[in-house]
Amino acid sequence: MNQYDYLFKFIIIGNTSVGKSCILSQFTENRFKREHDATIGVEFGSKNIEVDGYTIKIQIWDTAGQESFRSITRSYYRGSVGALLVYDVTKEDSFQDLNKWISDVSENANKDLSVAVLGNKIDLDNREVKAKDGEAFASERNFLFFETSALNGDNIGEAFYALAKHVLDRIIEKQIDLTDQSSGVKVGAKRGKQKNFIQNQVQNTAIESQKQNIELDQSSESISISKKGQNCSC
Repeated sequence: MNQYDYLFKFIIIGNTSVGKSCILSQFTENRFKREHDATIGVEFGSKNIEVDGYTIKIQIWDTAGQESFRSITRSYYRGSVGALLVYDVTKEDSFQDLNKWISDVSENANKDLSVAVLGNKIDLDNREVKAKDGEAFASERNFLFFETSALNGDNIGEAFYALAKHVLDRIIEKQIDLTDQSSGVKVGAKRGKQKNFIQNQVQNTAIESQKQNIELDQSSESISISKKGQNCSC
């Protein structure tokens, strides 16, 4: 049985070779893939993390960046609650193409998708995109922003945590309909047990309160009968 409070479905999108698969492996396996082929279609990974006392299982779908696979990867946008939009800080064109990816998301994903922009490969020296430009891009669209290194693991865990917290806050504020199967969120067994426990506690409290009221009523009735008996004896 899956022991988590909520399951979140995230997608990783961006141009090919920006480091999406390496971000996935660094987050899920704590390792950097030095040699790997370009993603064909999608890759998948998952990991449990703790956010504000909740156990969150994150399912991550790493999508291919090549145009030839776009029709396949677009189908994975639907039913996602969060997206990590990745560009390579050493390739200006990958940053400029973010608008193209956002258009794809707008057309195919949930309208209330939580998004984090990741400027990856900050471990390299030949930077072409300034941090302030990436931050401004994200800020204008109310997206989260992180500069990351899949090689060193810099800010990888922080980015996933922040995106998960953003989604969790929306759940707590009842901005996400958990009964909607396409919301990208699933209530886990752990949460169900906790909910049942709380419901049982409420029911038990109500039963105890009823018992106390009955006992109080019986006690009052007994006192009343006793008083009547005293009056008769006089």
